Amino acid sequence: MSLLEVKNLDAFYGDFQALFGINFEIEEGEAVAIIGANGAGKSTFLRSITGLVANTADMVSYRDVNISGHSASDIVGQGIAMVPEGRKLFPSLNVEENLLIGGYSQRPGTWSLERVYKMFPILNERRNVPGTALSGGEQQMTAIGRALMANPDLLLFDELSLGLAPIIINNIYESIPVIKEEGVTLLLVEQDINQALEVADRVYCFQEGRVSLSGTPNDLTKDSIASAYFGNE
Repeated sequence: MSLLEVKNLDAFYGDFQALFGINFEIEEGEAVAIIGANGAGKSTFLRSITGLVANTADMVSYRDVNISGHSASDIVGQGIAMVPEGRKLFPSLNVEENLLIGGYSQRPGTWSLERVYKMFPILNERRNVPGTALSGGEQQMTAIGRALMANPDLLLFDELSLGLAPIIINNIYESIPVIKEEGVTLLLVEQDINQALEVADRVYCFQEGRVSLSGTPNDLTKDSIASAYFGNE
C-alpha cells in the first residue's frame, strides 16, 4: 500500500486546466522529487494534495483513505504538511511565533521547538526576530521548522531552493537526510535538477500539466530528462 496515491488527477483554475490525468505514488520512507519548468504544474499538484486546490472525488488517497475534498486543516491533522513556495511566513510574528503556529494541530511526534532549534541553531539565536527581518535562508529554515512542528508523516517542499544562494541551498539540503532519518516521507518540487537527483529515491518530471517521465535517478539519462523537461524539438 502506497502512503500517498494519486489517480487521474485533473486540476483547474476556473476554466483553465492546469493538470491532466496525473498518476503518482509515494511509499513510506521515500524521498521523491518532482522536476519541471515554470508552469509545468508542479506547485498546483502539491496544492491539490494539500486541499488548497479542489479536486474531484477519489483522486487522492492517503494511507488508503480518500482525502479528495478535505480541508487543508484536516489534511494537516492527518499528517501531511507543506513548506510553501516563497516561505509565506506571518510577517507580524517573530521566528518562534511562526514555528509555534505550525503545531496548532497538536499531532504527537518527535518534533518540537527544541528539536527544530537543534537542527537550525541560527533560528534559536533569531527566535525573537520578526519574519520580515530574516534573510532568505533563515526564512526557509523557519518555514521548514514550522512544517515540522506539525509532526507530519509526509512533508512536501515547494521550490526548496528558489531564490537562495548556492551556499545556503547546500545548508538547507543538509537537513533533508536528518528529516528523512526521523521517518518522515519527503516529496520535493525542485527546479534544480542536480539537487533533486542527489536526494531523491525516485523522480517525476512534469511538462505542461502532465507526467512526462518517471524513474530512479540511476535509470534516467541527461538526454531523457532534457526531453521530458523541455519537450522534443
